[in-house]
Amino acid sequence: MKRTYNLDDSLVAAVKEAVELGDAPSQDALVEKALRRELRRMRDRRHSAMWEASLSDAEFRAELKEVEQAYAQADLEGWPPY
Repeated sequence: MKRTYNLDDSLVAAVKEAVELGDAPSQDALVEKALRRELRRMRDRRHSAMWEASLSDAEFRAELKEVEQAYAQADLEGWPPY
């Protein structure tokens, strides 16, 4: 899909240079890769914040403990014997 964005001239020049130097196959590929990476980082920060918030939820911690206890034996069985 074609979209238009306004970017700083120095950023556009840096993208062009990266492609000219062979660091990326195309400007589109480089921008897409950078956007995917940044979107993944933003998602990871949101998930991290949710997990951190869950630590103060007593009901969630209790349920987590129940799940850990219920699957403790299965976890041990999954490890290779020593």
